[in-house]
Amino acid sequence: MRERYMKAPTFLEYMETVEQNTELWKQIYERVEIADEVLQELQGCQSKWYLLVLSEDWCSDAVNLVPVVACLARDAHNLDLRVLARDENLDIMDTHLTNGRSRSIPVVILLDEDFVEKGWWGPRPGPIQKWFMEKGINMTSPERSKHTRRYYAKDKGRTMVSEIMDLIRSAS
Repeated sequence: MRERYMKAPTFLEYMETVEQNTELWKQIYERVEIADEVLQELQGCQSKWYLLVLSEDWCSDAVNLVPVVACLARDAHNLDLRVLARDENLDIMDTHLTNGRSRSIPVVILLDEDFVEKGWWGPRPGPIQKWFMEKGINMTSPERSKHTRRYYAKDKGRTMVSEIMDLIRSAS
């Protein structure tokens, strides 16, 4: 996994390749604010963590979530993040399927200092994923997108950051 990670682009390098929703990717990245208490907790963590993200620029969940985790890595001294295109890395994607069957993205893979996987997160924060599986799956795409956009606008990435922090805590 180390070699794949090291060859993967950083978030800013990935942003240079984004062709769809370019302005939205940039706007979300510029607006994200990581809570001081999260950064203080990470400061107290002695371990270095690597976050490998599977994404695609066309994915509305990715555009709302990947910039958030990128800001977390940017602001924390002991997190590093790289992004891989899901469709070019199906071998990795297929070991991180949602409900064991769906190639849903984004996926954030937590790697330790030796690049050993310690857990993964994705494709959406718990509350919106639960809603999606119970109600959203039966809606038309425009209806589902409207609800999802509202959730992301209100949540501002806080739930995702909390869940990523839970993943780091459980791996520490």
